[in-house]
Amino acid sequence: MFNKIMKRGGRKVPKSEGNEPTVFSSAYRSAGGSVVSASNVTVNHASRPTAAAVSPQTQTPLGSAGVTGVIPPIENLPLFRDVPVPERQTLFLRKLQICSIVFEFSDSLKFAREKETKRQTLVELVDFIHSGSGRLSEAVQEELIRMIGNNIFRCLPPTSHENTGSENADPEEEESYLDPAWPHLQIVYELLLRYVVSSDTDTKIAKRYIDHSFVLRLLDLFDSEDPREREYLKTILHRIYGKFMVHRPFIRKAINNIFYRFIFETERHSGIGELLEILGSIINGFALPMKEEHKLFLVRALIPLHKPKGMAAYHQQLSYCITQFVEKDFKLADTVIRGLLKYWPVTNCQKEVLFLGELEEILEATQSAEFQRCMVPLFKQIGSCLSSSHFQVAERALFLWNNDHIVSLIAQNRNIIFPIIFDALEKNMQGHWNQAVHGLTANVRKMFLDMDTELFEECQQKYIDKEAKAKSQEEQRQMAWRRLEAVAAAAAKSSAEDMVLVN
Repeated sequence: MFNKIMKRGGRKVPKSEGNEPTVFSSAYRSAGGSVVSASNVTVNHASRPTAAAVSPQTQTPLGSAGVTGVIPPIENLPLFRDVPVPERQTLFLRKLQICSIVFEFSDSLKFAREKETKRQTLVELVDFIHSGSGRLSEAVQEELIRMIGNNIFRCLPPTSHENTGSENADPEEEESYLDPAWPHLQIVYELLLRYVVSSDTDTKIAKRYIDHSFVLRLLDLFDSEDPREREYLKTILHRIYGKFMVHRPFIRKAINNIFYRFIFETERHSGIGELLEILGSIINGFALPMKEEHKLFLVRALIPLHKPKGMAAYHQQLSYCITQFVEKDFKLADTVIRGLLKYWPVTNCQKEVLFLGELEEILEATQSAEFQRCMVPLFKQIGSCLSSSHFQVAERALFLWNNDHIVSLIAQNRNIIFPIIFDALEKNMQGHWNQAVHGLTANVRKMFLDMDTELFEECQQKYIDKEAKAKSQEEQRQMAWRRLEAVAAAAAKSSAEDMVLVN
């Protein structure tokens, strides 16, 4: 179904606050780059998914260049307002043919006039659709989608680590890649967005051209390293999901497959965060009772997304999706918490801090019955975090007691939870190196004492007895070692004396 995705770099991109990127402004009214190439060029680079696995309808665009560096003559066409209304559809079609010519932007000086003509024509097309000047004929819609495909469906360039052969770098340390063709690509994406959201677009006709193949190639482009492109793709795919109900199951399944490849094969993909943002909105709209398909998606795709090393790049969006599931169906809390414990990091302290933050959000939406099912393994892990030598992990675990709902759950089940974490609190009080952790531990300890003095004293006495027993066992162990050392020394001395007598 998908072209094979090889190793790619996940890059952290600031989360967009709005539903749409900044669109149709003077930003894309500036001139573009150079060298013309055929829109059906194939780049032999196996390390990138080729969204250019082009269907027959996009392989030979009208007016495209057949040879690199050679373009057909571009005629100067009138503006839409300068022609009668009945002729505007024909003019629209002719302008689409101009925009089907694909340029290369490595040299900004070559074919500058032709590129500027194409850019201005694209702007006119966007304005025409945005103004709601009337429904487009089916032939024009077909040619419009073909032109858009010719421009955006292309081989993505190799990432920096693919050029150097180096291992995965920290996404936060890498510079964002900015596509030199963006002056044209942005307007093409804007055109597609306006076409999809337009009230004049008939979904019954449009779905013939925005079909499964188109959606798959659109999803391939989420691996683009240019964050501006991913923002547009996120908005467009979300609008397609909202408008074309027939595509919804297919889109969810296709995103599933991207996640599976990312988790279990490559751990390289630039657009996981954007895909999760789309899913966050989709999950929010799930009807109750929740379908089994959606629960399987949670267990098989979302929870395992905690596994990859680069999880920090998309954790905010992932945490939102997970929390949405628990808020929709509180019975899923036990499943989610046990899933987090399964993928809990062992040596990555920064990742552990993120897990603790997400855990707090999940516990906020957890009811008492579900909490009781998982509290024993959960607080064994929290106890381990409390006594962590990494102060940020210990501090974040102690912050859980600042949440009134979590404190309420703990108080209801204190007979089980206190004994599990009491040792960790006492060890912190006796010898944790960080003063902030020491102070927070004292606060939590006092909270326990005020909550149930009798249970606190019982746990304290058990801790004292356990420590005394451990100390006694250690002394016995040391005595046994000393006896063994004495026996070994005596045997060595006797052997040396025997050697002297023999000589």
